[in-house]
Amino acid sequence: MLTDTHAHLNADAFNEDREEVIARARENGVTRIVNIGFNRETIPTSLALAEAYDFIWAAVGWHPQDAVDMLPEDLGWIEELCRHEKVVAIGEIGLDYYWDTSPKDVQDRVFREQIRLARRIGKPIIIHNRDAHEDILKVLKEEKAAEVGGIMHCFSGSWETAKLCMDMNFHISFGGPVTFKNAKQPKEVLQKVPLDRLLVETDSPYLTPHPHRGKRNESSYVRLVAEAAAELKGISFEELAAITTENAVKLLKLT
Repeated sequence: MLTDTHAHLNADAFNEDREEVIARARENGVTRIVNIGFNRETIPTSLALAEAYDFIWAAVGWHPQDAVDMLPEDLGWIEELCRHEKVVAIGEIGLDYYWDTSPKDVQDRVFREQIRLARRIGKPIIIHNRDAHEDILKVLKEEKAAEVGGIMHCFSGSWETAKLCMDMNFHISFGGPVTFKNAKQPKEVLQKVPLDRLLVETDSPYLTPHPHRGKRNESSYVRLVAEAAAELKGISFEELAAITTENAVKLLKLT
């Protein structure tokens, strides 16, 4: 019983074999998938996927890389879609200082607007954070994001950052990097995160775990992430899978 809390199965990388990829996930014990729509193009296709499969849910939000393209009516569109029974979170939202595609002030505004929306309608949020730890924490605190909580997606920060996020009602999610031999910090942080705040994900088709690194990622590989996490935690794979699924079900109401 595994839950992939972050996937992009609507991506073009799956156009040739999407049904087979989803079937492989089921064969590998994946019982729930949260698929992310993050801009004008991917939100409708993510929602369509959630409507087509009873074990797939959707999150809708505006990615910081695309912040410059977001119009006021897009925020209203996201709010409207959040009434859909298969939409479980607003995301992925946040700040990305690695890719220079949207000015920082625009990213900040769009991020804050979506947190305020989440608080207004009572939806958890899924956070994208790339090279922006300090500013992410600042915005989450100032916008009272603890009221809704959510997920720190594919966490890459320090243990100190993780503690501050958990203090603000966030779960810490890990993906493929915890299987990499040289990924010291994610492994150390995962070992310290309490089991009741831990989640696993793939971010497929990105961040493919070992031994498939360099190839396309897919939801079935969340098993490899969970196996690595279980070893780091010193518990059985079955226990890790059950606990992380329970956490996801409770947080996102994946009923």
